[in-house]
Amino acid sequence: MKNLLTRLLAFSGIGLLTLSGCTKSGVLVTSNGGKPGTLSTTATTLVLDKTKVNDVTDVAITFNFTQATFGFSAAVTNTLQIDVPGDNWAKPTSVTLGTDIFTQAYDTPDFNALLLKLGIAGGTTATINVRIASSITPSLTPTYSNVVSLSVTPFNLTSYLYAVGAFEGWSLNAGSIDSLVSATGNGIYVGIFNFTAGNNQWLMLPQKTNYNNKYATNDSAPTNTTVTVNANNNLYAPSTAGLYLVTFNANTLKINYALADYYTIIGDAAQGWSTDVPMKYVNDGLGNWVVTTTLVSTGSFKVRQDAGWTYSWGIPNSGSAGFGIANTLNDSSNGNIPVAVSGTHTFTFNTGIAPTAMVPAVTPPVLATYTYK
Repeated sequence: MKNLLTRLLAFSGIGLLTLSGCTKSGVLVTSNGGKPGTLSTTATTLVLDKTKVNDVTDVAITFNFTQATFGFSAAVTNTLQIDVPGDNWAKPTSVTLGTDIFTQAYDTPDFNALLLKLGIAGGTTATINVRIASSITPSLTPTYSNVVSLSVTPFNLTSYLYAVGAFEGWSLNAGSIDSLVSATGNGIYVGIFNFTAGNNQWLMLPQKTNYNNKYATNDSAPTNTTVTVNANNNLYAPSTAGLYLVTFNANTLKINYALADYYTIIGDAAQGWSTDVPMKYVNDGLGNWVVTTTLVSTGSFKVRQDAGWTYSWGIPNSGSAGFGIANTLNDSSNGNIPVAVSGTHTFTFNTGIAPTAMVPAVTPPVLATYTYK
């Protein structure tokens, strides 16, 4: 009996120790969601001034807010979020602010670049929404401030990258090196290049005259699409020769190639009705195709797409679209283009198709514009 009592007392002691070990030594912190802060801005209508694009001392807009409170002392992370309406804050531009920082200012070039990356076209007025997300831990849903809506008008800021490669002889000739253009400065660059057979290795350069900070790749495969600054390997266009629309997204460092529609002139004013004279696409974002060649006044010519007659342009016939309008060509009802004086002429052709859509799946318009001198 004594042994049994001893064992019972021992088990009771172990139980007490176990219960003692389970006692909480701290207080579990929970949040009731917090009281959001209040956001305000120095302007609700903002037309950005392009003349201030290089003035980093000019403040275009400032956002101010009060701190959210969570009922106890805690480190709060505040993030300024800017987005377009209708996106439901799926992909906002976000800026995490420092501790005890309750204001965020933007100069003109930085805020303009932010608006362009949101997809707002330069010269157009659009609405953006701004809010502050405040959080004490990633495991809890943030508290959001009031949403401030702004009417904003950014400006286009054309920027360029330069293309050097086997297709142009690896020449860093500042006067002739070709380019990719971002017409709105949103970080998406496009260009059309003629990658000839066996000459599909190339690079993109921020400057015309050197290889500093070149856009290359670390991939070894000739079908690479991932771009890296100052990588060791050349970029590879597709091995099949042709004119390609190249799209490079500097925000994601991805590159895409697509065979592009191209344009030629043909006729007895040039090299005959069986020989196409190719035009070169001008990579300046304006959509122009240009050729400088000899034309004779005893003949005439037309423009055609992809060296075929499915789409071709000439002087509009009477009663057709564009008839009597200077520098206008018609695809559906037309005559040949005459040459007034024999000599070397520069002929420029433009369908009005955006550079980003110059691929064979796009049906060209009936009317196009031209000049030659």
